[in-house]
Amino acid sequence: MSAKQLTPEELARYSRQIILPEIGVAGQQRLKAARVLCIGAGGLGSPVTMYLAAAGVGRIGIVDDDVVELSNLHRQLLHATADISRRKIDSAKETLDALNPAVEIDVQPLRFNSENAEKLIADYDIVIDGSDNLETRYASNDSCVKMSKPNVYGSVSRFEGQASVFAPHLGGPCYRCLFPDPPPKGSIPSCAENGVLGVMPGIIGNIQALEAIKLVVGMPGGLIGRLLHVDGASMRFREFNLRRDPACPTCGAIPAGTQRSAKPVANVIPSISVDELKTRMASDSPVLLVDVREAFEREIAMIEPSKFIPLREISSRAEELPRDRDIALICHTGVRSGMAVEMLQQLGLTRLWNVEGGIEAWAVHIEPDMQRY
Repeated sequence: MSAKQLTPEELARYSRQIILPEIGVAGQQRLKAARVLCIGAGGLGSPVTMYLAAAGVGRIGIVDDDVVELSNLHRQLLHATADISRRKIDSAKETLDALNPAVEIDVQPLRFNSENAEKLIADYDIVIDGSDNLETRYASNDSCVKMSKPNVYGSVSRFEGQASVFAPHLGGPCYRCLFPDPPPKGSIPSCAENGVLGVMPGIIGNIQALEAIKLVVGMPGGLIGRLLHVDGASMRFREFNLRRDPACPTCGAIPAGTQRSAKPVANVIPSISVDELKTRMASDSPVLLVDVREAFEREIAMIEPSKFIPLREISSRAEELPRDRDIALICHTGVRSGMAVEMLQQLGLTRLWNVEGGIEAWAVHIEPDMQRY
């Protein structure tokens, strides 16, 4: 994703989130340049796409082959009574175009499956799984792992819901680490059989939209490696830590922090492992380590010596960085530092390296006593 300039109208439209230090103009530019694919235009896809469009995500793709039914309307707010019997993608596009005409909405009247998954995912940075069936869920997981795309997961049933971000290339598990194989067909009841309170997809879908936005702008505190469970009846939120399964049939062979792509990428971000970083920092010509996390993160754990420039300031402070020295950029897991490399490349800096796996990988492989978060 490369940053795109904002128009005066966009600066006004998004002003309330641009003033957030975690977003800023640079973050809003990244949102404008972002490409997010949502699988499904139903209960989860409705809040996901509406809030992403409202937030200014530049391109939103929607894949759905269904039509609007009366029983959808208590939870699928992309659609209205007048849309019954219309294709969901048509009413979804109409709603989103009205909400924010500046956002590009791409629709595909297809059922997402293992045969078309890679083709549908290829043009997007992030995939949001708003599907309601296991076949699609496993297909989206497997393709996202293969193509190194974050997969923002959500599911709902009755008064409950859960959400996570599956991204082995960023150090977390994939869906198959939890559930290696699909259960027997028909063993898990659908919403039609089990029921669902219409509010629940709204809650979980908004969490998915939030996670996607945080991934785009490089905010910490995401759900990679964590599963959030919401019990709407008791209004309790529970969190479960998730770990990569080394024996996972899909992602077990991918080293944490190492990206794997299905095909060559034209603009690959130069990377360096934490082992290489340690060696380079101790050499006669040490690499300059630049920490792009937030101040509160450095209070938890930090590597010295390092220069502190938060991601939101990296463009405005680029002149502080030498052009005649190798620079390694580090964050928590390697996402924000990769963004920083891209931003500095656009400003003409060339001797840049992204630290694979970030300070999390450093704690695991180099300094096991370091505080992790």
